Amino acid sequence: MRVVIAGAHGQIARRLGRLLSGRGDSAVGIVRNPDHRADLEADGVEPVVLDLEQASVEDVTAVVSGADAVVFAAGGGPNSGIARKDTVDRGAAVLLAEAADAAGVRPYLLVSSIGVDQVADGATPEGMDEVFVAYLRAKLAAEADVLSRAGLAPMVVRPGSLTDDPGTGRVRLEHLTEHGEVPRDDVATVLLELLDHPKDGLVVELLSGDTPVAEAVAALP
Repeated sequence: MRVVIAGAHGQIARRLGRLLSGRGDSAVGIVRNPDHRADLEADGVEPVVLDLEQASVEDVTAVVSGADAVVFAAGGGPNSGIARKDTVDRGAAVLLAEAADAAGVRPYLLVSSIGVDQVADGATPEGMDEVFVAYLRAKLAAEADVLSRAGLAPMVVRPGSLTDDPGTGRVRLEHLTEHGEVPRDDVATVLLELLDHPKDGLVVELLSGDTPVAEAVAALP
């Protein structure tokens, strides 16, 4: 399997890249910073330097052509402002969707965030930081765009608060769960399982739990 990962130097993305390369799959990682190439190469991932805030659809299509799946795991980062929440968390996700559509690549797996429903229909949760509101709105808009493209066989995973605790291999995959935490290790494992066993049109929230990942994914509709 050949998988293109956008935001490939992120913590979840690097874990996924190592899982793919470790079992002999081909992982291609899109990164903006050329200094990150060496890290990806050490993970067994083929780096492609491309700024998704500046690239054209044609640029990205050339990268994803021939892939068996694409994964959007990019983000503006914790120190980015409102503008980059839109240009990265929404804009770059949509750009990747357009490119995957043009190249006929499916499935498209989007890493979103638990809590996006709080800003549905323009709602502004009381007391929430305005940058975080912008982040959730960008993620929700990206979801809407990707899910509207039925030809992509889209999947959306909304992890809870991320930790660097060792993965347990046991999770909860549910709709509209309460807030909670999940190790990045387990998020990457779930993404890999979904790449192996796609669920067209899936939207699911991900927290730590008691169910082995393979069983939790198999139980999804």
